[in-house]
Amino acid sequence: MTGSPRGDPVIHVLQQPVPNMLSAAQIAENYFLESRHMLLEIAAHFDRYDAAANRESGGIANGRAAAGQGGTGSMGRLREAVAILAAPHADRERTVALLELFAKD
Repeated sequence: MTGSPRGDPVIHVLQQPVPNMLSAAQIAENYFLESRHMLLEIAAHFDRYDAAANRESGGIANGRAAAGQGGTGSMGRLREAVAILAAPHADRERTVALLELFAKD
């Protein structure tokens, strides 16, 4: 530590050791429960939608015949988003891809 012009001690932050970033295994383990929770919420959303579409279509399985295979509007975008998330080794960051998808009008 060295003194400032007023005589106060100054701590040089850059001289402090930088903590290691998490490994891939640590990220997978640390965020698993939170991610699982979010995925279950999304699955429940799709189930509610499919059940409503099924009721409205007179019993057509999963509402897909009434809404189209991918669905339209907001449900179609959510299905596209799930496909983006599921793609292995995406060519761009998934977050960027989702932001671009949801920015479409």
